Amino acid sequence: MADQLFEEPRLADLYDLFDSPEREDLDPYVAMAAEFDAQSVLDLGCGTGNLACRLAALGKTVTGVDPALASLAVARRKPFAERVQWLHGTAASIAGMRVDMITMTGNVAQVFVTDVEWAATLRDCRAALRPGGRLVFEVRDPAREAWQNWNRARTYEEIVTPAGERVESWTDLLDVQLPLVTFRHTFVFHGDGQVLTSDSTLRFRSKAEITDDLTAAGLCVEDVRDAPDRPGLEFVFVTTRPLSE
Repeated sequence: MADQLFEEPRLADLYDLFDSPEREDLDPYVAMAAEFDAQSVLDLGCGTGNLACRLAALGKTVTGVDPALASLAVARRKPFAERVQWLHGTAASIAGMRVDMITMTGNVAQVFVTDVEWAATLRDCRAALRPGGRLVFEVRDPAREAWQNWNRARTYEEIVTPAGERVESWTDLLDVQLPLVTFRHTFVFHGDGQVLTSDSTLRFRSKAEITDDLTAAGLCVEDVRDAPDRPGLEFVFVTTRPLSE
């Protein structure tokens, strides 16, 4: 089940307003689609559809998959959304597909908190790739302890929506039991006084652990890159399904 941040319509409508409008974090994925000449791309955990729509605008054949209906509703309203195939579901929903590239951006690869669901997701991705196709995704480096900054003082933001409503938001760290970290997003709507919260748990895996998991799933690690928008803080894995099958 998706977090309330993505599943609650009022919060899903806010997601892009609180995120960076430029979305520099997506630029490397657009560049990799060109680098690897990927004509068909599946964005797993596509959220509000920013990457999917950007790739569709470039003429790619794009599928966006997400478990949150509210986020998909936002995605369907964006420019070039009509060129994207939107699927409500998870990695289990992509059976039978064959694509050149699969992406998992943001924190998507870390929402799979159990070994069983993570392994199943990697196997499903491998099965959906054509031989030679690539799975690319990012994770936070656990050694950098990103959660140390997840508090109100460092995360507080205030926006005014297009409708003129003032909304405050911040993040509070709830629990650290490595490799799991749990935190809460709080949103205060000044128009009617409503307060909504969304709790999330991420799993922090080491580079070595992820490499072993990928190998076990039959994927080859081609490269581990830095994230240009968060230099030194994340790993961007570039993996391939072997050609010789």
